[in-house]
Amino acid sequence: MSGTTVEPTSHLATFMASLSFPLDDFQVQGCAAVEAGQGVLVAAPTGAGKTIVGEFAVHMALATGRKAFYTTPIKALSNQKYHDLVAVHGVGNVGLLTGDSSVNGEAPVVVMTTEVLRNMVYAGSSTLRGLGFVVMDEVHYLADRFRGAVWEEVIIHLPESVQVISLSATVSNAEEFGDWLAEVRGNHAVVVSEHRPVPLWQHMLVGSSMFDLFVDETAEPREDGSTPRVSPDLIQAIRGAEQRRADGWVRGSTRDKGRGPERPRDQGREGGRKNGRDHGRGPGRGPGRGGAVEVSSGPNGRPDRGFTRGGRPGGGATRAEVIAQLDRDGLLPAITFIFSRMGCEGAVGQLLSSDTRLIPQRDGERIRRHVEERMGSLAEEDLGILGYFDFVEGLSRGFACHHAGMLPLFREIVEELFTQGRIRAVFATETLALGINMPARTVVLEKLVKFNGETHADITPAEYTQLTGRAGRRGIDIEGHAVVQWSRGLDPLAVGGLASTRTYPLRSSFRPTYNMAVNLVAQVGRQVARDILETSFAQFQADRAVVGLATKVRRNDEALEGYAESMHCDLGDFREYSDLRRAIADAEKDGVRKRSASRRAEAAVSLEKLRMGDIFKVPAGRRSGWAVVVQTAKTGRGAASGPGVVTEDRQFRRLTLDDVPVPVEAAASITVPKNFNAKSPKSRRDLATTMRIAVPHDLPPKRAREEAQEAAEENDRIAHLRAELRAHPCHQCPDREDHARWAERWHRLRRETSGLKRKVEGRTNSVARTFDRICVVLTQLGYLEDDVVTERGERLRRLYTERDLLAAECLRHDVWKRLDAAGLAACVSTLVHEPRHEQADPSPKMPNDDVAAAITEMQRRWSELDDLEGDHGLEVTAVPDGGMAWMVHRWASGERLDTVLRGQEMAAGDFVRRCKQIVDLLGQIADAAPDTELRRTARKAVDAVRRGVVAADRLD
Repeated sequence: MSGTTVEPTSHLATFMASLSFPLDDFQVQGCAAVEAGQGVLVAAPTGAGKTIVGEFAVHMALATGRKAFYTTPIKALSNQKYHDLVAVHGVGNVGLLTGDSSVNGEAPVVVMTTEVLRNMVYAGSSTLRGLGFVVMDEVHYLADRFRGAVWEEVIIHLPESVQVISLSATVSNAEEFGDWLAEVRGNHAVVVSEHRPVPLWQHMLVGSSMFDLFVDETAEPREDGSTPRVSPDLIQAIRGAEQRRADGWVRGSTRDKGRGPERPRDQGREGGRKNGRDHGRGPGRGPGRGGAVEVSSGPNGRPDRGFTRGGRPGGGATRAEVIAQLDRDGLLPAITFIFSRMGCEGAVGQLLSSDTRLIPQRDGERIRRHVEERMGSLAEEDLGILGYFDFVEGLSRGFACHHAGMLPLFREIVEELFTQGRIRAVFATETLALGINMPARTVVLEKLVKFNGETHADITPAEYTQLTGRAGRRGIDIEGHAVVQWSRGLDPLAVGGLASTRTYPLRSSFRPTYNMAVNLVAQVGRQVARDILETSFAQFQADRAVVGLATKVRRNDEALEGYAESMHCDLGDFREYSDLRRAIADAEKDGVRKRSASRRAEAAVSLEKLRMGDIFKVPAGRRSGWAVVVQTAKTGRGAASGPGVVTEDRQFRRLTLDDVPVPVEAAASITVPKNFNAKSPKSRRDLATTMRIAVPHDLPPKRAREEAQEAAEENDRIAHLRAELRAHPCHQCPDREDHARWAERWHRLRRETSGLKRKVEGRTNSVARTFDRICVVLTQLGYLEDDVVTERGERLRRLYTERDLLAAECLRHDVWKRLDAAGLAACVSTLVHEPRHEQADPSPKMPNDDVAAAITEMQRRWSELDDLEGDHGLEVTAVPDGGMAWMVHRWASGERLDTVLRGQEMAAGDFVRRCKQIVDLLGQIADAAPDTELRRTARKAVDAVRRGVVAADRLD
C-alpha cells in the first residue's frame, strides 16, 4: 500500500476506486502532484506502471472540463494508446492525430505523435483552446539525435497554464531534468522510482546450459554502487567451454551431421561453434541447486523459474532449441533480440524448418483467420513479396519476427497478438524496445554487440536495461528473466557490469533548425526567440557544465602559480629552458607524424585523380586487391571522400583513406558501360571479369621518395635545438631535473587549462549563437528581412523535414514546376530517403529525363546551400539521395509492388515507411507551394503514393 495520504473526496480517490489494482507509492505521488496543479516528471523502470500518472491526467481533464493531449514518439504507440483510452473513456471522448490518421481530432482527449503537437503550437491551432494537460510519454526521446529537439520545442512553447506530465525511463540525472522543467514550466514535481515491481533475474546460456549470472541476486541497484558477485559456476562453465574450443571439439548433435565445424549455422549468428560436452547445472535457486527447481507455477502448470539441467553434448543450442527449452521451463512468452533484420527473418525460418509449434493448432487457425481479415485491403499479388506466407505460418504456430523493415501492418499485428498473449516468441531488433508496450516473461540477447550505423559497438548499460526491461509482466509474472547467450570472448564480469549499472544520464540533442527559426521569429520576434532558445535543456546542461568548468579553471590557475614558483631557477629562465626540451621531444615525435600526414595527403590527392574506368591496386586491409573506379571521388563538404569501386570479388565499395593510406596510380583503364548499375550482381560480375583481363602482370613503378631528405632536414633542426639547450644557463643547474619535473607538471596543467577555457567559451550561449548564424543564412537567402519573416519564410514555416531549407529553396527556384505527380513524388523522395549503409547507390537509376534534370538541379541547390552553411559554421544539410526515386516513380505511376521492388535491395517495410514520409512532405508542399499548379500536382502525388500497402495500415 502507498504511504501517501489520499483525500476520500479527491479526484485521485475516484480514479483509484475505478482501478482493479492498488497503486504503488510513486504512482500515488505523481497523481497527487497532478491534482495539486503541478507539472510532474515521473522516471521509473520499464514496466513499472508510470503511464498510470498520464492516465490520471486524462481522468482529471474529463472530470474538470478541460482537454488532455497524450503524446508519444511513434505512430504505433499512439495507435496502441488510442485503443487503450477508448476502452476506458469511450470512442466519443478520445481522438487520434498522426501523420496517417485523423480521428475525432476535436475530442476532449486526443492521442498524437509529438511532432503533431509541435506543428499545432507553431501554427497557433484552435485545437489548443481549453488544453489543460499534456502527457509526454517516453520523454527520454529528447536525447534522440534526429527527433529529440521536438520534445524540447513543445515543452518550451506550451502555454504556462498547461500542466506537462513527463514520463521517462529511469535516468540518473532525473533531478537535473526536473530542475530544468521547473525553470521553464514553473511549479514542477519530480518522482523517481528505481524499483522494478517484477524482479529481474539475470542468466547466461553457455552451450545449451543455463546459469545464473549473479550469486543469489537480481541486478537491483546496490546502495554502495557495487556490482553483485558473478556466479563462480558460470565462470567455470565458460572456462570449460573455451578449453573445449581450444581442444578443437565440435558440436555432436545429429542435427549438425554432415556440416563442417566452421560453417555458419544461420544468417544471424556466429559460425559453427566448437563447444565440447557441458553438463553444467541450470540456474535453479533452492535445495539441491543442481537441476530444474520449481519455485512457482506459471500458465499450464509450468514452473515460473528454473531450467533443465545441463544440455546435449556439444556446444551452443540452435534458436529452435533455445525456444523449446524456454517453453519446457515455463519461460515463454519471450522476446529474443537479434541486432539484424536478416537474423530475425532467419530465426522464423529456422523455427518453421524445425516444425516448432508453441500454441495449439486450434488457436493457430483462429490467428490465421484474424490475419486474413486484417489483410483484406492488400492486393493478392503483393502478398508474396511482403513475405506474407511465412509470416502467417509463423504466427499460426505462435512465433514471429519484428523489425523496422517489415510492413507496418505486419508489425502492428505482431504487437497486438503478443500483447494479448496469443503468440509466445518474437525475434526482434532493438527498435522494439523503443516505446512499444510488448512485455514478456523472458528476454534473450544473442549478442551484446550491434552495428550503430558506422561500426560494430558494444551495447551500453542504458541499452541493456532498455532491452531487458521488457522481461516480467506486471500482474502476470512474479519475476522476469534476462538471458544472454555466451559466445567466445564474452566476459561474464562485463555482462555483470552491464546488468547492474544504473548511470544513464539524459543528454539533450536540441539544436535550432531553419523551420524552428522562422516559426519563432514569426511568433515572438528575433530577440525574444533568441532568449527562448537559451532556456532549452541543451543550454541548461551546457551552462551547468560551464559552472563546474569555470571553477576548475580558477583552481588550475592557482596551481599554475605554485608550479611556476617550484620550477624557479637562480641561473636563468627555466620556463625558456623547459620550452627547448619540449621542442626537441615534439620535433622527434612530429617528424614521423608529419611524414605520415604528408603521405596521407598524397594518398587523398591520388584518389581524387582517379577517373571512371581506372584500374588500381588497393594496397592493404580487408579490401586489398585490384579495383576499378565506377564513380569518382567527391570532394565537397558532406560527401564521401573516396571513389566508388568494384573489387575483384565483385562487390561495390566506397573507399576512404583508411583503405588507401598511401598514394596509388592507375595501372590500366577500361570502359565502364553507360548503363552500369552498381546494385546489379550481374553488372558487377561482368565488370570484374573485364577488369581481370585488363590488369597488367606487373605493378607500375613506385613514385620517388623524398622521405630521406626530409628526415635529414629534421635531424639538422633537432641537432640545432640540442646545441641551444646545452648552451642555456639552466643546463648547468644542479637541481635541473627537479625543476624539470615541476616544469612538466606546469606545461601539462596549462595545456589542460587552455582546453577548459575553450570549452567554456564554446558552451556559453552556444544555442543562441547557432540561432544567430541560422538567421544570417536565412536573411541572405531572403527568408528573413529586418527580423521579419518574408513570404518565402512563411512557406518555410510549413516545411517540417530534415532538409527543410533545401525543400524551400526548391520551391523558391521552381525546381519541381514542370513535373507530373509521379515525377514530383520521385523528386521529393530524395529529401526523405536515407539509405541503410549497405544500400547506398553511387549512381541511382532515374525514371525519366524530367526527374533526372530536377534532381540534378536539387543537388546544385544543395551544393550552394552546403557552401553557405560551411561558411557560417553550421551543420550541413544532408545531400539529397535519389536511391529510391525510380521505385517511387513506378509506384506513383500505378505499378504493382512486386514490380517496383524487383531487383532492389530495399525491404517492403522500408519502402512503405519511406512512402508515408513522402506523403507527409508532399502534403506540406501542397500547403506551402506558391504555384497553384504545383499545389494541385502535390495533392495528386499524395493520392498516387498513398494507395495499396502504403494506405493499408491506416486506422479505420
